[in-house]
Amino acid sequence: MNMKEYGFGVDVGGTTCKLGFFKTDGTLLDKWEIVTDTSNNGVNILKDITDAIYEKMAENNITKDDVQGIGVGVPGAVTPDGVVNRCVNLGWGVVPIEKDLAEISGMKVRAANDSNIAALGEAWMGGGKGCDSVVMVTLGTGIGGGIVINNQIVTGHHGAAGEIGHIVVNPDEILECNCGNHGCIEQYASATGIVRLAKRHMDRSQKASPIRDIADLTAKDVFDYAKKKDELSVEIVETVCGLLGKLIAKICNVVNPEIVLIGGGVSKAGDIIIDNMMEDFTSEVFHASKDTKIALATLGNDAGIYGGLRLILD
Repeated sequence: MNMKEYGFGVDVGGTTCKLGFFKTDGTLLDKWEIVTDTSNNGVNILKDITDAIYEKMAENNITKDDVQGIGVGVPGAVTPDGVVNRCVNLGWGVVPIEKDLAEISGMKVRAANDSNIAALGEAWMGGGKGCDSVVMVTLGTGIGGGIVINNQIVTGHHGAAGEIGHIVVNPDEILECNCGNHGCIEQYASATGIVRLAKRHMDRSQKASPIRDIADLTAKDVFDYAKKKDELSVEIVETVCGLLGKLIAKICNVVNPEIVLIGGGVSKAGDIIIDNMMEDFTSEVFHASKDTKIALATLGNDAGIYGGLRLILD
């Protein structure tokens, strides 16, 4: 089968859908967003995506005969045969997304979890370019993850592989994670987790710090002041990144990837994250995985649309 010239990658979020129009060699020709219509349990979402894609095709004078297909990432588990099982922030229950979108659009469709396609995009065209086995840890409001082995997403039997955010790193935690467990990495190293941990440190410490005077403290504030060598902020960052280092050691012991990429909004803090996790990573990782590279993801919010395109190229 000959590869067609164009393809679309779509990253469906709770507020917007990001769309990318590509050549199938990975060249991004255009990207844009549409509002995610979650009314009536998200019944209009797939039609809205199709309309936006057909509009872009008309602008560029191409037909579906020129398009390889549409690859879609969604915020929920997707089974290997393309069925979404509950996307709470879209209002979806069980949706056979590949079948439904293929029927509406008349094109080939592949779907996967959004963190997984972000990992696939980074492995293909981002921070993991040239590597066959990549683990991506996405530090955002929550913590997501994706595992790509031999250029294939590891989805798992129920489509739920890569739930890195819910690996327990502190069994003594008294506060409950939103998953119902205690001491998940998401409670410490997500954007919300870092702020919670910072407040805990401030309560337990007498140290003066400029972060005490910030009304709506953010994770970025903590990292910014740690870079300025504020002692309390440095302690918080060391705690957060130490737990991340331990987490990544555990993952490497199971998966042994070539590279681990740190992405998501929190990763914009940069090298300070990796610098502060290496000691804990090195002390806990099995010796055979000690040389695993750890680096920052490079595609930012575009990782998902690149991964969507990559999905339909097989």
